[in-house]
Amino acid sequence: MKLNWNLWFNHKHKHLVVKFVVAILFMGIALRLFISTSTGDFSPRIEETPFPEKTVAAEQPISVQVPPDEPISVKVPQDEPIAVRFPQDEDQDQIPLPRKETPFPEKTVVSEPPISAEVPENDQDQIPPLQEKCDLFTGDWVPNTSGPGYNESCPIIENPQNCIRNGRPDTGYLYWRWNPRDCEIPKFDPERFLEMMRNKAWALIGDSISRNHVQSLLCMLSTVERAVQVYHDKDYRSRRWHFPSYNFSVSVIWSPFLAKAAIFEDYNGVATSEVELHLDKLDRTWVDQYHSWDYMVISTGKWFLKTAIYYENNEVLGCHYCPKRNLTELGFDFSYRKVLSFVMDYIVTSDYKGMIFFRTSTPDHFENGEWFNGGHCKRTAPVKEGEVELKEVHKILRRIELEVFEKAAAEASKSGVNLKLLDLVPLSMMRPDGHPGPYRHYHPFDHDKNAKVQTDCLHWCLPGPIDSWNDILMEMVVNG
Repeated sequence: MKLNWNLWFNHKHKHLVVKFVVAILFMGIALRLFISTSTGDFSPRIEETPFPEKTVAAEQPISVQVPPDEPISVKVPQDEPIAVRFPQDEDQDQIPLPRKETPFPEKTVVSEPPISAEVPENDQDQIPPLQEKCDLFTGDWVPNTSGPGYNESCPIIENPQNCIRNGRPDTGYLYWRWNPRDCEIPKFDPERFLEMMRNKAWALIGDSISRNHVQSLLCMLSTVERAVQVYHDKDYRSRRWHFPSYNFSVSVIWSPFLAKAAIFEDYNGVATSEVELHLDKLDRTWVDQYHSWDYMVISTGKWFLKTAIYYENNEVLGCHYCPKRNLTELGFDFSYRKVLSFVMDYIVTSDYKGMIFFRTSTPDHFENGEWFNGGHCKRTAPVKEGEVELKEVHKILRRIELEVFEKAAAEASKSGVNLKLLDLVPLSMMRPDGHPGPYRHYHPFDHDKNAKVQTDCLHWCLPGPIDSWNDILMEMVVNG
């Protein structure tokens, strides 16, 4: 039988093609199974991750500070803000956070050590904490190139203290600031002060130095909002101003003795009779408003050096410097200690809930005489500590003040009254250059270079060294 090779070859060829196709199919299936098995063993379980499926990193890292002193930079997703939690005993107001507000998630995880936000160096709300034993009143006057925070155009400055407008030729006295030796204090921040004092009331109670001080404070605050005068007495010695946007008021109360007194002299200090001073009666001018103020700065001193007749129980007790009268000479130190003790007793037993500063009486800098006999103050720069000595009468006043205050402070701590000492004598002693001198008058030497005019070496030029008192005052309020 003859074999048909062509038919057999065609059949065999088709059979091989089928086998080849089947083999390729089996290899593809096996490879797919192998890949599927391998992938299944290492794929992550999506439901176990705490992160959202899609996160976008913030452009800039948020820097946080972790104890001890190791800064860590953390990139935070925009959809997952970090929550910063403060210790329970931490005052959050003194740790300002970045101004941008971000919503917090319902659940936050905080590391065991508390995290404090790093505050930008130029944050105006930041006030560095004082050291435990910082003496604000011991230090030096250092150059301050930035100068004062306001100028002579402030309408609250009274003419006798407006040294620049009155033609004082030198301006170096404006470029110094007080620098305590043990700590740094920031410059007075009028905007922050006003924010802190919303719905509050201040009073500065005392003599013309208190009036001088309140003008300084108001000029600084008026760089933020103009103070509106809402009250004055007949002689414009007691006055009150209001800052409407903050519902904040500042009063100056004329009470040079803090006790009841009949005074017989004009605005220039010329007396027609002795002062009649009641040592056992406080001045109702401030006592009747005492509980209406949240903060007070109380001071006295200088007026006790004046000729006076002293009363107790409405009867004459004696006097100070009254040679023409047949009265017992008791001396100003007797009356000052008695009245100041009476004032402090009233304060420490008053159940007062605010803050009271007792300001020590500041010295004058008359040289080669007094105000009435040619004394002057011609210096144009601060002096070093000890270069100018406190006069003997001022030493007596100061000794009484410190002794009486020390006793009162001990009682105040027991009764819960917040009484603080504002001792401005040391820093004021070093500024004999800060007084108006002859420039309490308007351009006193324009017509006669040798004109003889009354000089003022007691009050302070505005602007001037007295502005630093507010730096200290704010520091005591913030950290006190």
